[in-house]
Amino acid sequence: MEEAHSSNQTPLLNKKHHNHLHRTGNVWTAVAHIITGVIGAGVLSLAWSMAQLRWIAGPLAMVLFASVTLISTYLLCNCYKTPDPEVGPVRNQSYIDAVNMNLGKTNARVCGLFVQVGLYGMGIAYTITSAFSLRAIQKSNCYHNEGHNAECYFGDAQYMLAFGVVQLILSQINNFHNIQWLSVVAAIMSFAYSIIGLGLGIAKVVGNGYIKGSIRGISTSTTGEKVWLVSQALGDISFAYPYSLILIEIQDTLKSPPSEKDTMKTASIISISATTFFYLCCGALGYAAFGDKTPGNLLTGFGFYEPYWLIDFANMCIVLHLVGGYQVYSQPLFANVEKWVSVKFPDSGIIHKDFKLKLPLLPAFKLNVLRLCFRTIFVASTTTIAMLFPYFNQVLGVLGGIYFWPLSIYFPVQMYFKQRNVEAWSLKWVMLQSFSIVCLPLTLFALVGSIEGLITARLK
Repeated sequence: MEEAHSSNQTPLLNKKHHNHLHRTGNVWTAVAHIITGVIGAGVLSLAWSMAQLRWIAGPLAMVLFASVTLISTYLLCNCYKTPDPEVGPVRNQSYIDAVNMNLGKTNARVCGLFVQVGLYGMGIAYTITSAFSLRAIQKSNCYHNEGHNAECYFGDAQYMLAFGVVQLILSQINNFHNIQWLSVVAAIMSFAYSIIGLGLGIAKVVGNGYIKGSIRGISTSTTGEKVWLVSQALGDISFAYPYSLILIEIQDTLKSPPSEKDTMKTASIISISATTFFYLCCGALGYAAFGDKTPGNLLTGFGFYEPYWLIDFANMCIVLHLVGGYQVYSQPLFANVEKWVSVKFPDSGIIHKDFKLKLPLLPAFKLNVLRLCFRTIFVASTTTIAMLFPYFNQVLGVLGGIYFWPLSIYFPVQMYFKQRNVEAWSLKWVMLQSFSIVCLPLTLFALVGSIEGLITARLK
């Protein structure tokens, strides 16, 4: 192993380097990043969420969260450059940077907590989901060979470990600008398994000869149980729109002209419209196909048995998508932590230097001690927590309940007020404050119910 050039510079030089970074992204690479980040584990739980919320409330809830996300997107796009959203001149590299520039350090620290918890939680959720999909492939083959009533039980710990090993390797990719190809592949995979789930749902409804489900939703033994399930369903839907976490990082990959703000808004309209259409179709057809027996995960809960090869292919697409999705959400967290450490220890040779490693039969590649150690600990910890709490719907609900309101509603609204100098008690101020206040109890309701579900599942 030999020493290479310095990987990090002083904060001022880093800022200059960032401002002159060669950005090549366009509207379609942004769409790919967004779809990779948005259509993920969340889409698989939407049929179950629809079953809890019933035919009328279910679609309305999905459209509501999509609308909130789109409004949030429009507000956040203006925060990439400061103080002017068109010319800057300061570019904010991350969500936290934008909050810091617009609302100050105290708000940035609070925001940073929610952002890091949200990004970290995505790693846990994607590890759980990928393991369930890998296990579903094994179960599908077992049911095909042994019959649908066979005892096909398999653990998921080994699959979580395997997924963790893959992420350990991919996590050594330097930064977000180097994973565009991974996002394109992951976006293709997400569309593939969504279309397969859609097709299987249609085939199941046609095979049944009628549409299952009701306006009242799934029957429960008590009203309290129904309330908790509804709150978990809302948490799962909020998890399905995690886009605000990575919006500014995606915007930072775009070339100009046209302005990054306009490109991002166009990409957001395209991607959120497409994902919401898929969400509604997958959720509605899944509920229509299974009614009260709708599984928590549409493609791993074994409402579908045949054709087994198609189910295997869909689940492999999920795994490939989540491999990319994990990186889309982890890279911003890596950048935030490593930037903080670099500023904290500006004279540390170990932190700031790359080392070339040459292995037999392989080209030389660069390693950084900070990157290697921190990212290894990150992947190991997300894998461990996923193994301790392998509860799909409940984990998604908790994560959605934690970050949706502060990151998709509160901070974007407050930054918009600051940047546009919106006067208190003006019409625009009242409307946006009302929007923020109304969404808060809904998010808290989803969070409390999902925590209750997670605790109950763990104690069983």
